[in-house]
Parts: sequence; structure tokens; C-alpha cells
Amino acid sequence: MCITKMAADAIDPTPSTRTPSRKRATPKSDRSPKFKPKSDPTTPNPPSGGYSTGSSYKLDTSVTTTSVSSRTSLSSFRDNLPENAHIYDFAEIRSATNNFLARRHSSSTSSSSWRCTLRGKDVVVFQRKFRRPMDLPRLRERLSVICRSHHVSIVKLLGVSVSGDNVYLVYDFVTGGSLSDCLRNPRNPDFTVLSSWMSRMQVATDLAHGLDYVHSNAGGLSAGFVHKYIKSGSVIVTEPSFNAKICHFGAAELCGETAVEAAAEDVKSPPRAVDKGSGRAFEGARGYMSPEFRSSGIATQKSDVYALGVLILELLSGEEPLKYKFDRASGDYRKISVVDAARYAVDGGVEEVEARVRKWVDRRLKDSFPVEVADKVIRVALECVHVDPDKRPGMQRVAGKISRLYLDSEIWCERVRVPTEFSVSFAPR
Repeated sequence: MCITKMAADAIDPTPSTRTPSRKRATPKSDRSPKFKPKSDPTTPNPPSGGYSTGSSYKLDTSVTTTSVSSRTSLSSFRDNLPENAHIYDFAEIRSATNNFLARRHSSSTSSSSWRCTLRGKDVVVFQRKFRRPMDLPRLRERLSVICRSHHVSIVKLLGVSVSGDNVYLVYDFVTGGSLSDCLRNPRNPDFTVLSSWMSRMQVATDLAHGLDYVHSNAGGLSAGFVHKYIKSGSVIVTEPSFNAKICHFGAAELCGETAVEAAAEDVKSPPRAVDKGSGRAFEGARGYMSPEFRSSGIATQKSDVYALGVLILELLSGEEPLKYKFDRASGDYRKISVVDAARYAVDGGVEEVEARVRKWVDRRLKDSFPVEVADKVIRVALECVHVDPDKRPGMQRVAGKISRLYLDSEIWCERVRVPTEFSVSFAPR
């Protein structure tokens, strides 16, 4: 049974200040399980405005034998309730990160990040700069909306701290690895933890539903948001079910970002878009940037759809979305796009579509995947990367299609029942 915040507050027992009276005998007809507050000295005091965690609930073990399971389910429910927004004092951030001398948390999106414990929770703190000035009331307003979001495929934002031009974003710590690391390991290129078709379809399904939640008002948000930086480095894959979680939700909104000013790039990097008004160069997430985002520097929900399409193609092929290789004949760098390669696999060439798709999909899957389903997933992703943003589908439609293809993949797995002890190839390379 789902209970609202008001109902949760209503069942929260308040210790009485009256003088305790003698215990009244419980009639036989009234011997039903009762909740009793039990003091937990290990639980930290709750922040103001949040849910009270200073007491937990236990069923009377003298009355029922189901106390353990009931207490566990209730505790799990309380832990998953969305919390109010927190604006941490900067001194708390400095103390938790040992004055920022603690070991930095590895992240492909930000070099300034620390894993630490804050108010009894294992968190990751990201440091970013304000791209546009923002007063505290507006920051609090945006933060309150973002922190009310709660989805299994989105890493929870707990709060922020502000110091000068810097904002420190505090997220729940999630155990797992980034999708980019799962797909490509420079030390062992032939290995990937996503070695089965179903593991990759699970990731694609989670990402589609998570981004649909970000975009949709039905997700519980007062207004649809734009993530702006959907990419493989911003996705965490957890074990053992290979569920995916989108990181950095709300970061661009809180920092006032519409584009990221590019750092100095090496010669292998592609040309950068230039903001004509300020003369600044913008790169964004390289390879995931839609054409209109690249030209204007303004991201929309359709830009997110484009980035997700690129990410799905990257997930199926295992290749980077954009690479540059030196061509000795021309003496220049040649761009290799995963989007162009996917279009050729489903629409070009003289070979049959099945043969082209098998060559394009990641070889580490050992040809153990449903070709028809793979072809449909590729076509859904190519719809997402259409040059015209008005012709790209909405995330609700994309999530529905990916979910149906996930079910088709499950049916294929049940029919084929591929042994896990060894690899099976259904077609020659």
C-alpha cells in the first residue's frame, strides 16, 4: 500500500510527556500487531524539513512472528521516500572532504569530485562553476523541484552548497562502473562486463525510462527538465542485474548552463562551435551534441533525445560515438561516426541487412543476439538522431518502443536458451 507524506507523518508516533501509568492488559480480541517506536542511537539526527529517522518501527514480537519481514519492508519504504532539498553549509562540505584533501572520486565528467560521508550518508560531491549568476531564492526554488524527483534510473540529488562562483552538488553514491568503462577497457579491449544481449537491452531500457521521467510532467516534476549532458560517462551500471542510472540530473539547471565552454583541445578533436555573440567556443559532450545544440549553444529536450540515440548506438556497437583517424593519403584527420556506420548497416551496402547488422554490432557479443530485434533497436536510435529536431520522437514513445523490444529479446532468449558456459556463434563473420 502506498502512503503519502501526510500519511507517513500521521503514523509517526510522538513520545508522550505524561507520567507513565500502569500497563493495561490487552484484551484477547485486541491482540493485533502494534507498531512501537524504538530508539536507535546509531541513527543521526534528521535535517530540518526532512523525514524523521530518529526512531524506527518494530512490530511487537510477543504478538506476531512476522516482525522481521514487516520491519524490513517498512524500513526500506522509509529509506526510499524522497527528501526535501538541503542547502548545506560550506563548512560541512569542507569537513566531509577533509578540506578537499580527500582522495578524489574518479569521474569522466568532472575532475573535481570527492566521495565522502555527509550527515551519515555515503555521497559524491561535485564541484562546478555557475555559468550564470543565480540568487539564493531562485536556487532554492530549482533545487526543491529537482530533489522531489525520485526514479530508480536516476541518481538522487540530495542538495547543494554554494561558495563564491562555485556550487557543490551532493549526490547519493552508487556502487558500479560508468557505461564507457564497461564498454571499453584499454587494458583489455576484448573484455566487457556487458557480454550478453540482454544486459545491453536492460541498460537501454533503464536509460529510456529514466530520461522519459526527466522530460515528462507525469514523472512528478512540476515542469519538464533538460538533462543536457547525456553520455556514456554520465551513466552508472550496477551489478548483478546491469541496471543503469543516469548521473548529474539537475546539474545543468542549477549551474545555469546552456553549453559547456570547451577546454583546450588537441589536434584530434573536431571543430568547435562558436558563439557569435561572445566569441566563446562550445563543445558540450563531444559526439552527443545535436546539430541545433552545436550551432546555437541552447539545449532542448530534443537535444537529449538526440544524445540518447547516439548512446544507444554506442551501447550496441561498443564503439565511441565519434573518432578521428589520421589519413596518410590526404594528410588530414578522417571522422568516423557511429551514427553514419549505423545508417550504413541498416540502409546501405550490397550485402543483406542481416549480414551488415551482424558486422556492425559489437563482436564481443559473439553473434548471440536476435538480429531482427537489433535491427529495430538501431532504427529507433536513428529516429532519435534525425537532423530535424521536429522529426525526432518524444521520450515517451522511445521508452515504449525500447520496452517492447526488450520483451521481444526475452522471448528470443527463452526460445534459444544459449548456454552461459561457452559462447555460441549463429553466423560466420
